[in-house]
Amino acid sequence: MTALLMALALLAGVVQAAEPRTVLVLGDSLSAAYGLAPEQGWVALTADKLRERHPGWRVANASVSGETTAGGASRIAGELARHRPAVVVVELGANDGLRGLPLAHTRDNLEKIIVASREAGAQVLLIGMRLPPNFGPQYTQGFERNYVELAAEHDAALLPFLLEPIATDRDAFQADNLHPVAEAQPRLRDHVWPALEPLLK
Repeated sequence: MTALLMALALLAGVVQAAEPRTVLVLGDSLSAAYGLAPEQGWVALTADKLRERHPGWRVANASVSGETTAGGASRIAGELARHRPAVVVVELGANDGLRGLPLAHTRDNLEKIIVASREAGAQVLLIGMRLPPNFGPQYTQGFERNYVELAAEHDAALLPFLLEPIATDRDAFQADNLHPVAEAQPRLRDHVWPALEPLLK
């Protein structure tokens, strides 16, 4: 009986070891493939690349179109419990900025997400956003500074601006001039990848 239990324990250990590790993406419409088929978005393309380069990993996309940092902060505990990620990619804040929400509130919400993720044992990649200049220099600079300071304070990896490779290319965006077209998504994947891959340890 003891030998049987030992064998079962060893088998369970092998099965557990074979379970993929998870990258959880908590984002808004930019990560939820707004206006596209889900498989066309940069997150799905990243999942494909992950399977190819790091077969022991998978991606769980918990992004929601229209999500704010407050929404992400309210959901993070449930997503952490559901997916038990080793890495959390946080791509939130654009909707806060476009609505002109207080910078302190955005910062507090992002910090809650980062702290909860770190306490759950996950590494964090914080993906920032930039706002159009019509929001004024004080607001736009403070908005960008939130990401930089939070990443430094909580030892999180930082990608300052998700849309950097395509920001000046009008043809890279849908008619709303906010959401990238399908053809632009591989460029976003390739922009995120160098910041993400070092966390896949």
